[in-house]
Amino acid sequence: MKVTFLGTGTSQGIPVIACPCEVCRSADTRDNRLRCSVLLEFENYTVIIDTGPDFRQQMLRYNVRSLDAVIYTHEHKDHVAGLDDVRAFNFFQGKPMDLYLSKHVEQALKKEFSYIFADEKYPGIPQIDLHIISNSPFSISGQEFIPIEVLHFKLPVFGYRVGDFCYVTDAKSIEKKELDKMRGAKVIVLNALRRESHISHFTLREAIDILIELKPERAYITHLSHQMGLHAEVEKGLPDFIRIAYDGLHLEI
Repeated sequence: MKVTFLGTGTSQGIPVIACPCEVCRSADTRDNRLRCSVLLEFENYTVIIDTGPDFRQQMLRYNVRSLDAVIYTHEHKDHVAGLDDVRAFNFFQGKPMDLYLSKHVEQALKKEFSYIFADEKYPGIPQIDLHIISNSPFSISGQEFIPIEVLHFKLPVFGYRVGDFCYVTDAKSIEKKELDKMRGAKVIVLNALRRESHISHFTLREAIDILIELKPERAYITHLSHQMGLHAEVEKGLPDFIRIAYDGLHLEI
């Protein structure tokens, strides 16, 4: 499996001209982050986790020519806002896009993208096939995906384990039974928004402590805001097996 980090930031971490902070003005491209998303490429199919506002830009930037399915973590706009742009894949692939999502994400999408679900559909709108998932393993083209339920303050969010790879974003707490699903994975990706306490995201210290407990061979921090600081500076203080993820990072697992 090939993993590409399409985005490792949040809506609180998008560089803007008017922002005076050192991260937004950094010349290090690793500090320039799009909204959080990851691409999983298998031998015969390709899956993306989340379609945030930067989805179209990410598909163009990384020359993604085919996409078989979208898996959603939760319904916040920085993770779903790009759904409309799956229509390009509909056109070139000649088929609906498979969406894997929880019931509450489905309800949110029906409100945000009501035209997609209308009884009388306007020509050219995105074509989708919904697959409702719960906190139980499911398969896509024979590959097992294991949901990992975490809490984003009080909102349930799904992370996922695929073989030896775990991807968890927008978490503030993880129950032991869900944490146990991550044990033994070789690569774990975990969110950390900033160093200071936050109501709905892990701090860097909280993420490090969880990763030290889980002991994967490699770990990556994602979903960073500009408040975290410069990529190069933050990495200096991390345990050797933990790195800061960046847009365009490729892994072979």
